[in-house]
Amino acid sequence: MFPYINSSYYYLVGIVQVIFIFHAIKTNRKDWLYLLIFLPLVGAVIYFVREILPGLRTDKIATDVQYTINPTGRIKDLERTLRVADTDANRLNLAAEYARQRQYTRAIELVRSCLTGIYEHDPGMMLELARLLFQDNQFAESVQYFEKALKEKNNRFDKPEDDLLYARALEGNGQMEKAETEYLKCVRVHHSIAGHYFYGLMLKNAGRTNEAREQFQTIQNEKDLHPKHVRRLNAEWIQKSKKEL
Repeated sequence: MFPYINSSYYYLVGIVQVIFIFHAIKTNRKDWLYLLIFLPLVGAVIYFVREILPGLRTDKIATDVQYTINPTGRIKDLERTLRVADTDANRLNLAAEYARQRQYTRAIELVRSCLTGIYEHDPGMMLELARLLFQDNQFAESVQYFEKALKEKNNRFDKPEDDLLYARALEGNGQMEKAETEYLKCVRVHHSIAGHYFYGLMLKNAGRTNEAREQFQTIQNEKDLHPKHVRRLNAEWIQKSKKEL
């Protein structure tokens, strides 16, 4: 089409296209895929300006590119760092990277090894272990560590996300009445989009179809009341709740 343009230009456009498509899928911006696939250059420019530039952080972009090209590279670096200096901080950094790549068994082992000495009753460590156990579907022990952390924190989590994970862990452990109480806290106190969605799923699985639909419909009715960054973070639950209606 443009014979005077160096062929390397097309390779560059292709690389940028692949990176942006990967980014759109990873961050639940799937509405952009048509534009990125069928209008590679124009779509990439618009996507960059509209979605990436407003919250641009050079170090984060570089990290995302690194993960795309060499997803295990950072694990090797952190494992090497831990061999040089076996500290709690280095263990937790490596555990976070294992978790990022869904190697939950290894992450759990490292965090558990930190829950000793002065950190034996540390609520932050307990919460991190509870989250990892939840991700690994070990719901009973996850609930135990969430509740241990609650006792250390005067029965209150600092992050609404932990309230939701606690509710989901209770549900996974079959403690339905207690799970419903926690889900109600998520939707009534925190106005959590994800809380409405997962509470709706619990109601649906319990055969309470009309109540479930109310939760999914609430998401659709109230989504535009949330700031743009909140809608973006919860795009997956907004889309999935729409499909449930």
